[in-house]
Amino acid sequence: MPTRKSPRKGSLQFWPRKRARKFLPSVNWDVISSGKNLNGFLCYKAGMVSVSAKDNTPNSLMKGKKIVIPCTILECPPMKILSIRFYKNGNVVNEFLVENIDKELKRKIRIPKAKKQDLSYFEKKDNYDDVRIIVYSQVKKTGIKKTPDLSEIGLSGTLDEKINFVRENLIKEISVLDVFEKGQLVDLRGLTKGQGLQGPVKRFGITLKSHKSEKGRRRPGSLGPWHPARVTFRAPMAGQMGMYTRNVYNNKIIDLGKSENKEELKGIKNFGDVKTDYIIVRGSVQGPSKRQLIMTSPLRKTKKQSKKNFDLLEIIR
Repeated sequence: MPTRKSPRKGSLQFWPRKRARKFLPSVNWDVISSGKNLNGFLCYKAGMVSVSAKDNTPNSLMKGKKIVIPCTILECPPMKILSIRFYKNGNVVNEFLVENIDKELKRKIRIPKAKKQDLSYFEKKDNYDDVRIIVYSQVKKTGIKKTPDLSEIGLSGTLDEKINFVRENLIKEISVLDVFEKGQLVDLRGLTKGQGLQGPVKRFGITLKSHKSEKGRRRPGSLGPWHPARVTFRAPMAGQMGMYTRNVYNNKIIDLGKSENKEELKGIKNFGDVKTDYIIVRGSVQGPSKRQLIMTSPLRKTKKQSKKNFDLLEIIR
């Protein structure tokens, strides 16, 4: 008989397999700079629906025909600026809190210690080479929870354009409709569903042993050799599954807008009603309902996804 060969089970690209430390992951804004003004936005997963749409993709076999595609609804309440960060050579050199912070925000979260707002610092351009903002979501408008989520968001454009954007939006609400548009590609970053403690068969996809094997079927045949006399990290073993940070790249925006008078966006299972702005993206998104996500400009566009074009006809529930 030929020698049985099998590739190792479970990718080592994501390691270690343990719970993420925080719900909203850190983003390298140095490599994401293709946004309209903001390079990202905070959103919340509502649920999945089927969408009836007309396929207008060039050279598509279904061009001009009605198709049904799976989509995910994301609720995007407006955001506000909490503080302004100034960077020099990749390091934070100064940070200023915005004046007139919401009283409710002070009761819900611990405000970081930062200096009071000093707009004259904007003129000292020799002291910094990049500007980013710390934003918080007005999640109380959605009914999901009361405590807002905070995240650092990068800005696009030249340094003068970044400064002008911050000046114009210091005390304003920032809507997702001003950041993204229909037909655009976006990336979504967040945590997957938590599965708890799982065995190696489900966790790594190893093959079940024969029904006559001793000491269990749903475990590896060997954890390693005698020497080195230890279990290496490559051996598939039971442990935490889920609650991992994952990125979903190149999601096509099918539709976006305000949820007023839209019956299709009411009574979503495990979520309720969409009360603020929304975005519908093609395909599935990681995490359960109500999971907070960071939507960013695409890191690496592909021609295949960019040329796809759909006209929304109906949301099927």
